[in-house]
Amino acid sequence: MNEVKKPKKPLISYYCIVLLILILFNSLAMPWLMGHQVKDVDYGTFIQMTEDGKVGRAEIKEQSNTIVFTDKEEKNIYQTAMVSDPDLTDRLYQAGVSFYGEEIKQTSPILSFLMSWILPLLIFGALGELLARQLMKKAGGKNAMSFGMGKSSAKIYVKSSDGIKFSDVAGEDEAKENLAEIVDYLHNPDKYKKIGASMPKGLLLVGPPGTGKTMLAKAVAGEANVPFFSMSGSEFVEMFVGMGASKVRDLFQQAKEKAPCIVFIDEIDAIGKKRDGQIGGNDEREQTLNQLLTEMDGFEGNTGVIILAATNRPETLDPALLRPGRFDRRVPVELPDLKGREEIIRVHAKKIRVGDNVDYGKIARMASGASGAELANIVNEAALRAVRDHREYATQEDLEESIEVVIAGYQKKNAILTDKEKRIVAYHEVGHALVAAKQTNSMQSHSAPVQKITIVPRTSGALGYTMQVEEGNHYLMTKDEMENKIATLTGGRAAEEIVFSCVTTGASNDIEQATKLARSMITRYGMSKDFDMVAMETQTNQYLGGDTSLTCSAETQAMIDQKVVELVRKQHEKAAQILMENREKLDEISQYLYQKETITGEEFMKILNS
Repeated sequence: MNEVKKPKKPLISYYCIVLLILILFNSLAMPWLMGHQVKDVDYGTFIQMTEDGKVGRAEIKEQSNTIVFTDKEEKNIYQTAMVSDPDLTDRLYQAGVSFYGEEIKQTSPILSFLMSWILPLLIFGALGELLARQLMKKAGGKNAMSFGMGKSSAKIYVKSSDGIKFSDVAGEDEAKENLAEIVDYLHNPDKYKKIGASMPKGLLLVGPPGTGKTMLAKAVAGEANVPFFSMSGSEFVEMFVGMGASKVRDLFQQAKEKAPCIVFIDEIDAIGKKRDGQIGGNDEREQTLNQLLTEMDGFEGNTGVIILAATNRPETLDPALLRPGRFDRRVPVELPDLKGREEIIRVHAKKIRVGDNVDYGKIARMASGASGAELANIVNEAALRAVRDHREYATQEDLEESIEVVIAGYQKKNAILTDKEKRIVAYHEVGHALVAAKQTNSMQSHSAPVQKITIVPRTSGALGYTMQVEEGNHYLMTKDEMENKIATLTGGRAAEEIVFSCVTTGASNDIEQATKLARSMITRYGMSKDFDMVAMETQTNQYLGGDTSLTCSAETQAMIDQKVVELVRKQHEKAAQILMENREKLDEISQYLYQKETITGEEFMKILNS
């Protein structure tokens, strides 16, 4: 879509005015002020200047017992105290000095104060007022402080031939279906009015970052043949109280004039947070939210205006904003599944030149858990790698390597491990792979097969890693599967203990993941007989990392810690038992990896089954 932008008035003219005033003030006013200041000198200096012919005029003030005189050019004024000097008149007469009673005018102390302090303050005060008014005009019109004249900075998009369409968005079929219904209603309203159906006033897009919420909104703008207003939630919040509410009123006034139309508010949590009523809260944000609630469903309707909003923090939004009549429908935009990942990769692969032998299904399986933005980055990294290698198209190897780049970073070409470190890393990674493979072959579990093992250091800090790839979509995990995953994570440390009788820092990330998984099994999934189906932990920010907090007593927390340690220890011992039973294969595969540095899952399984 093409955005219609208003021309911006440059601020450089105002800075030029400031600079000009400062130059004039320092070059004209300051020398004049400094030149009319009276300088105190002693009587001897006065006599010496008189004898040297450097005195122009003199004023003898008998009442104040002072003599005020000027230099020959009459640019500077001096003052000295009178002493008993009978020859003063003759001395001045012989030196040719004009002396008077009240002729030389000194600068008044009041005038000096006005010129030195008040005048500069007035000048800079007026200058500040000028700049403030210009900034207020940019923020909201001439009367920005009048709580009603703020203008919204919503971007208006018009139809263009190269806009984003629904066909350009893949992997979110349910979300597209919901939004396509809105577009159809705008094109064919009579079809819905016949049966008495009315469209939702608001649709809230929720999901993790990078899943395509804003892109879906752009696709709606590309499909709908109606005006489309776009604005970020943070753009409503201003320094002056009332400005945000004024912008909301202006936005909806423009939208009603152009109805039917669509208004898109990105990151609505910036203004839609729950009102807690605490003293010292953000009054500006609450006033903005109240105005938004009124405009969406208040005394006056907003017929013909459909609101789209996006957020990745839906739990922080005010309940009044989420009720039916305002946001009638919540559209989840989740991470894509296996089929969705393959479709997204194919969409982005159309933008680059790709070889004929690329297996998109395999790439999608390797990129498990990736968002749409990450998949786009993976495809772009593959194209960049092909350019670096002076090739005209990207290959399967480029796409696989780009996944590793996104996951673990680029290969560190200058990182040289010692022979001992290299052997430890090789045994560590084979320990992971061997435990995973043996559990896969057992009748108890379904661990993901090994895709690749490498001991090439990466820029993320990893000295090596073992890539496991799920064969399909898994929406549930059993207790046995989670326990076996913990055992796989402990396999690297177990291999170090068995072979080298020592432990290293290389298992830090494994320890962190195993502990987190074990704690979740006990506190969130009810997989401990001691606590049964009792939730000991709550999760917040589901789409932003999932922060957790325990909701139990200190004694229960101590019991949870004990159960976590027991669970991890049990799986650690299980991994060690698997490796000791397959010690020959552990040595053989580790030696092969030590020599080759990188082996595929097929090579690993061939040695294991030979």
